[in-house]
Amino acid sequence: MKKKKSLIYSFYYAGRGIISALKEERNLKIHIGIMLLVILAGFYFKISMAEWIICIILFGLVISLELVNTAIETTVDIAMPEKNEKAKIAKDVSAGAVLVAAIVSAIIGLMIFIPKIM
Repeated sequence: MKKKKSLIYSFYYAGRGIISALKEERNLKIHIGIMLLVILAGFYFKISMAEWIICIILFGLVISLELVNTAIETTVDIAMPEKNEKAKIAKDVSAGAVLVAAIVSAIIGLMIFIPKIM
């Protein structure tokens, strides 16, 4: 019985973390907004099942990386409240990972949607 309870709590805490990040993180709100626009565009342009799968994978990738970036930045801030070059590098690199995923996602999104617009 304890395993079921701890699994339920795991989902609860994960959901609480996502909600907390949504409340606090501007960039996560931007990514969610873009995701909603892409979903609307996907319905409007009637993208294929394969295109939906690609979009959903990319949504998950960018949102997940944004959550990981938030966790890394928060942890670094707690562990190193004073200015520190290595702490700055850790935060910048994690933000860079989100940026790379967002740029690649945007390029793939353009590859999916531009032919439908033209």
